[in-house]
Amino acid sequence: MQDTLAPAAPGSGPGSGSGSGSGARLLDRVLGGIERAGNRLPHPFYLFTLLFVVLAVVSTALAAFDAGVTVPGSEEELQVKGLLTGEGLRWLLENLIPNFTGFPSLGTVLLMMMAVGIAEKTGLLETVVRATIARAPARVLPYVMAFVACQGHVMSDIAILVIPPLAALAFRSAGRNPVAGLIGAFACVCAGYAAGFIIGSLDALYTGITQTAVTVLPGGAEAPTHILVNYFFTAAASLVLALMGGFLTARVLEPRLPQPELDPSGEFGADGVTTEVTAVEKRGMRNAGLAFLGYAAVVVTGWLLPDSPLRGEGGALVPSPVLSGIVPLLFVAFLLAGVVYGVTVRSLRKADDVPRLMADSVTNMSGYIVLIFAISQVIGVFNWSGVGTLLAVKCASLLESAGLTGFLGIALFVLLVCVLNLFITSGSALWSLMAPVFVPTFMLLGMEPAFTQAAFRIGDSATQMITPMNPYLFLVLALLRRYEPSAQLGTLLSRLVIFVVPFLLAWLAVLGIFYGFDLPLGPGANIHSE
Repeated sequence: MQDTLAPAAPGSGPGSGSGSGSGARLLDRVLGGIERAGNRLPHPFYLFTLLFVVLAVVSTALAAFDAGVTVPGSEEELQVKGLLTGEGLRWLLENLIPNFTGFPSLGTVLLMMMAVGIAEKTGLLETVVRATIARAPARVLPYVMAFVACQGHVMSDIAILVIPPLAALAFRSAGRNPVAGLIGAFACVCAGYAAGFIIGSLDALYTGITQTAVTVLPGGAEAPTHILVNYFFTAAASLVLALMGGFLTARVLEPRLPQPELDPSGEFGADGVTTEVTAVEKRGMRNAGLAFLGYAAVVVTGWLLPDSPLRGEGGALVPSPVLSGIVPLLFVAFLLAGVVYGVTVRSLRKADDVPRLMADSVTNMSGYIVLIFAISQVIGVFNWSGVGTLLAVKCASLLESAGLTGFLGIALFVLLVCVLNLFITSGSALWSLMAPVFVPTFMLLGMEPAFTQAAFRIGDSATQMITPMNPYLFLVLALLRRYEPSAQLGTLLSRLVIFVVPFLLAWLAVLGIFYGFDLPLGPGANIHSE
């Protein structure tokens, strides 16, 4: 792999022209500076540890000066409490473990990963991707590819390993340029990563952090923050982004690409990846689909029946236990589909395989669990000390005085996330840094947490494809060099950059429509607080 990623020699071969010139050199310098600055940042664990120390000192200093803040709508002044005091040390000793184990996203993400891991490790998710892309006619292939890529977050980072090379092969088999499929799929997976019709661990991760952030304000925990709060928005966005991604791939990127250099066997770039779906895999998908539909029918029927225990207070459909308990319901759905598929195709051969694969999925989340320990302590101090509330009130006052209380304020927040995302590519780390301040800030300006979370999704996705801090960028470069051996990083970036602004504008346009018509972002999740 190191040889594959070694810098290509400069020349005039295919692809080098699009990566050369003053524009490409400027882009290389800018992104090189971003890479150097990002490399100086500590590991997110140490970043939050440092923030914990800063908060401890700042909260103690503010408490020493009797700093306080009055939350709008409340008559009582909230006094800042210092962590480096007797009271603070007692609180930390008593709450260190509860901060960690009680962090909302921890259990939710692990539960979702166990079930989605079964669907992924048995081969169900990859087979569905191969089946949808491979069956698409050549004319609509770019749009199908883009739509599938915009659902990729359900596969976690595996989507970036699976979808781009599959798209390249599908394009080649359809008589189209495989490089367009490779680059277009990578762009759509990254820029549409937070979109989609399918709920996954990413939704659980975002929502868990948001649930903790709302408690910064008194009474904030009453705001709706279940896992489906952005579902209507992300579903609609995935359709718009798929159309945009397909158009950019077919009409802008592909016509400007040189013809790829294939080896005599025509297998260059395949690397064992195939778009073929076998008969047994088709049978597995059918059985898994029938099991999922049967399960969904039972849940929906139970939800709609009068006097059902799945109904909310007074027989309401929203809110109801179906929404508040959607994570366990999704857990069963993914687990059922994955097990049925695995039994059919024989990727599950004995009962012990199920808990083993679930354990493997949790093992892969070990780094996330360690990070959550540091994050939970920081957010815990934010909430207990009152520093988070103080920052939120001051930020809200600043935005209000500048007249940035509506959609323009949210748009500027999106741009801020886009910039920070170039340096901090971990969505959980970045949202954990920003949510405790900006969620309550916009709540004070009359916006629900679901709206701020939706805005963060945009910034966390739009610039992901071009940051050199994204390790998968270099994986795609390695795949690209199998078709264009002389391609350089500038070659790839110059082709990816055409997606950034259109995707960002498309994301913002969808959010603007929801804002302008005051549409719910998800079940029971409005934009403006009542």
